[in-house]
Amino acid sequence: MHYTKDKFEDFLKNIDLNEYRKLYSHIKTVEMDLPKNIQALDTIYDVYWNADFNGGDTPPSFDSFYEVYYNRCKDNINSFWAKSGFEKDCACFPKGLKARIYRTWASLITQIHAGYVAEEVFGKDSIEQSTILDHKGIDILAKYKGNEIKIQIKKESKRPEISRMYRAEVSSNGYFYIWYVVPSQEDYENPYYKVKAKKGLLRECVKPFVKYNAENGTLDRLQNGFVIFNKKEFELIKNNFD
Repeated sequence: MHYTKDKFEDFLKNIDLNEYRKLYSHIKTVEMDLPKNIQALDTIYDVYWNADFNGGDTPPSFDSFYEVYYNRCKDNINSFWAKSGFEKDCACFPKGLKARIYRTWASLITQIHAGYVAEEVFGKDSIEQSTILDHKGIDILAKYKGNEIKIQIKKESKRPEISRMYRAEVSSNGYFYIWYVVPSQEDYENPYYKVKAKKGLLRECVKPFVKYNAENGTLDRLQNGFVIFNKKEFELIKNNFD
């Protein structure tokens, strides 16, 4: 059982990213490796891909999701807390854990949305996403015409030396890499920057997100700042098997 792409996209559109950033972006108290028994991947895939929440009617908010996650992992969380060095009555650990889980949640729900988009391209029940696949480096597994198509999402770095843009390239191990570029609000509203050229002249360069979409057109940006894949990326991959 899944949500529809449109229902999931409506859910993404209504997330108040600015408010969440205010709440969690400055909290970095729980940054150590988390044991597998309190990682959030299983719960995220169950709730948002398998639609195991409230009958699969509507995707839940982060706070509702976190309640499900916490109740599932409560005993293991408390055990880890006791071994982590944080005092039992210290608010740093629960706040830090929630902020840590939020960052995982925010990155993974956009990947899950990509699975819904891919399913519209490859056909009903053609897509698999799970913790097991995630640990194998497979973000999306598409089954099409007898082929298992392994897709991995790569987040574009902001490092200035990475200027070339990519389109559904195939690695030596047969994975399709698709690229995800997230602009800041400032970069999105001011898509050019000036750089020094020879003889002291200035020239304007297009910032990565705008350049990427000018060349590829595979990403859309929602009004709240979420960047999502559209069908074009997956249609490019599908063309390899038609």
